[in-house]
Amino acid sequence: MKTKLHTLCIALVIAGCSPVEGGTAARSIDTAAPASGTLFVANKFGNTLSKVDLANGEQVLRLDSCTNPHELATSPYGQHVALACYGGTTVDVFLTDTLEKVRSIDLGENARPHGIVWHANGDLYSTAEGRQSIFWIRDPLGKAERFEYASGKLGTHMLVVAPDARHAWTTDLGSKTVTRIDLRTRRAPLSVTVGEEPEGIALSPDGSSLWVSARGSNEAYELDPQTMEVRTTLQTGAFPLRLAIRPQGDFAVTSDLMDGGLSVIDLSKRAVVRQISVSSPEEAEDRFQVTILWSNDGERIYVAETASDTIAEVDFETGSVLRRIGVGDGGDGLAILETN
Repeated sequence: MKTKLHTLCIALVIAGCSPVEGGTAARSIDTAAPASGTLFVANKFGNTLSKVDLANGEQVLRLDSCTNPHELATSPYGQHVALACYGGTTVDVFLTDTLEKVRSIDLGENARPHGIVWHANGDLYSTAEGRQSIFWIRDPLGKAERFEYASGKLGTHMLVVAPDARHAWTTDLGSKTVTRIDLRTRRAPLSVTVGEEPEGIALSPDGSSLWVSARGSNEAYELDPQTMEVRTTLQTGAFPLRLAIRPQGDFAVTSDLMDGGLSVIDLSKRAVVRQISVSSPEEAEDRFQVTILWSNDGERIYVAETASDTIAEVDFETGSVLRRIGVGDGGDGLAILETN
């Protein structure tokens, strides 16, 4: 298993396949109240972007995007979705209804954008891993002014932004650090060492707690967002690649790639309270779950299974896998647009 996982890890970095078109129906596993809205998926091996109707689980569109696309973010008003082109230098913007590309914002030589946030203030924020920096893109659909902030760290991979947009925080895989970046005064960034290969990162809705998962040490950490002091250290499942906080702010989950599970953290208790099995440890290498995303109501978790080209829809209360939705080659980055 370790050999196959290592091979796939290499493939995830150098991915590139020919684009395909068409849709794949959802494969139902269980029955539950229907979901609604739209799920967007970046297919990093196929270099495509998928649109899924969650009401029926059908992939209704899959179009060419860019080389090795990764993280996604929908705009505050729901008309656009932004894509980080990890194999290149741009953040590309698409219409959510047709997936037509309407903007390509170049971040410069060797940028390799990865983590991306479309803030409630209307601005975009992206890591530029190859430049050891992040970008604030002001008015992305208009002037698209770009402001670059150095992290000075290797592998500046994922990021979150404060509700007031005064600070951003990154996980820096190569440097084994988490970095706080001041977006207003440009004070020197503050970095602290956190575990082995920190990657997953999430900020509590009120901005009072920063949570990070370190895939190399199988741990999750709570940090003070301002002092960067580690408040809590928790043991998770194996290889917690991502960490996502429920929109209601009460729970977080980590995506434990090596055992195919999710570790559920009660944020008030600061404790792992249960495990959800998305696939068995024996199936984990054939699923290779990566990105995780909550539905807005906090009832479902969407899990990108990159090796099997599926998205698992998980009921949070019961831990059941409700269905698996077929997407493009190497589905990874996820974004959601839900109807009220």
